[in-house]
Amino acid sequence: MAEPNSTFKPIKPKLKPKPRTPKQTPESKYWSSFKTHQIPDLISSITSLTFSPSPPHPFAATHSTSLKIFNPQTLSPSSTISSFSDVVSSASFRCDGLLIAASDLSGLIQVFDVKTRTPLRKLRSHTRPVRFLKYPLHDKLHLVSGGDDAVVKYWDVASETPLLELLGHKDYVRCGDFSPVSHEMCVTGSYDHTVKLWDVRVTGSKTVMEVNHGKPVESVVFLPSGGLVATAGGNSVKIWDFIGGGKMVYSMESHTKTVTSVCVGRVGKENVEEGREHRVLSVGLDGYMKVFDYGRMKVTHSMRFPAPLMSIGFSPDCGVRVIGSSNGVMYVGKRKTKEENVESGLRSFWSLGVEEERRVMRPSYFRYFHRGQGDKPKEGDYLVMRPKKVKLAEHDKLLKKFRHKEALVSVLGNKNPENVVAVMEELVARRKLLKCVENLDNEELGLLLMFLQKYSTVPRFSGLLMGLTKKVLEMRVEDIRGSEALKGQIRNLKRSVEEEIRIQHSLQELQGIISPLLRIAGRG
Repeated sequence: MAEPNSTFKPIKPKLKPKPRTPKQTPESKYWSSFKTHQIPDLISSITSLTFSPSPPHPFAATHSTSLKIFNPQTLSPSSTISSFSDVVSSASFRCDGLLIAASDLSGLIQVFDVKTRTPLRKLRSHTRPVRFLKYPLHDKLHLVSGGDDAVVKYWDVASETPLLELLGHKDYVRCGDFSPVSHEMCVTGSYDHTVKLWDVRVTGSKTVMEVNHGKPVESVVFLPSGGLVATAGGNSVKIWDFIGGGKMVYSMESHTKTVTSVCVGRVGKENVEEGREHRVLSVGLDGYMKVFDYGRMKVTHSMRFPAPLMSIGFSPDCGVRVIGSSNGVMYVGKRKTKEENVESGLRSFWSLGVEEERRVMRPSYFRYFHRGQGDKPKEGDYLVMRPKKVKLAEHDKLLKKFRHKEALVSVLGNKNPENVVAVMEELVARRKLLKCVENLDNEELGLLLMFLQKYSTVPRFSGLLMGLTKKVLEMRVEDIRGSEALKGQIRNLKRSVEEEIRIQHSLQELQGIISPLLRIAGRG
């Protein structure tokens, strides 16, 4: 006796295609949440990007003979400083955000008031272009600089004089950074492939430690612990443990061209637990930005841009990410701040409140008793649920009546492969599929063979259909030998399988060629 209609559900295929692209990880979603805005027409390559340590964390970009300071909320330039005679190479905010220092290729370093743009100090001592300068994290009186004269200078800004000349590099000094835990220790990178650690308290201006990157060093940055340093040169980013004697911890070689700049970013907000997880962000001439988790030693996110990238910066409040390109375009990624989210939430709340007030109906109103199905129930309403009538297809009706062979023949005639496979899966669950195959006449067997010839090599269905094909050939071999039509179906099935095998062999050959290239390109 058939079961009631309410308890019988239409069959659905269990074999579903797997997604070709992997699901986004929470970290990928975080980095993708930075909505990119383009700031074009900055004339030339953007050589340096730096953020102010003090809220609201404006950022400065150096390009051509100008230094522009941008508002992080509106992303519009708030001021432009053009008091330079040559290309501006680097800039750095003081720890209080009130002053900014900038260097140019003439060898001059200037210190400006951020609000008035007035030049307060001019530091002259380098004989060649200055490539980098940096203020310490907790020191307002000193800064360090380096340039093409292979000399690192430690300056007393107030007196405009270099207190120390740190000698040791044999080629252009391109980059440097101060330790986040000590304003008396800094690290510099040079085209002589070396990265040197300096302590301004050491007499004789000697280097404290030295490591060899193996390629000309383009960028160097201290990691927040103060014991690890990230260096960039060639197509690799390397992590060094300076507390452990300068041991290399890891080499990330995910870029395919020269890495031009690295900085430290952070996942999450300042007051959130996950906000303590830091990442190394790198950009290169290949147009890629890579996010490297140096805790797990793996690349967690990658993003492509349409031009070679020269510089990168990340705001201390995790709200803005800025990337400078070689063609004068800045790609600014901005996340919504907490205040913006609250403001949009309040707007939604008030608009919802007004809408609810307009729609409210009471039992004293005539319209209250003529509400349609589209009206949403209110809190406290008693809901009377009416079960919806399930519409069954022909094969579902036959399965409900346990007429298994007729259900299989019926669905084979509809030519919907998903429904056919769903019926076969149901018959397997009922242990009736082979019995149905055994009872098919020659015409019905021809329908089944035609279906197997067409879909048995489809990856979604092959797991079930290839096994079924083998069983059909074993069980109905005599009937197939006695029918020319069935022999023709078997020949077609054989050709189909041989073609699939040939394709699979070709794909394996291609995989053997491509996989080494992918390993090289995606290493890290």
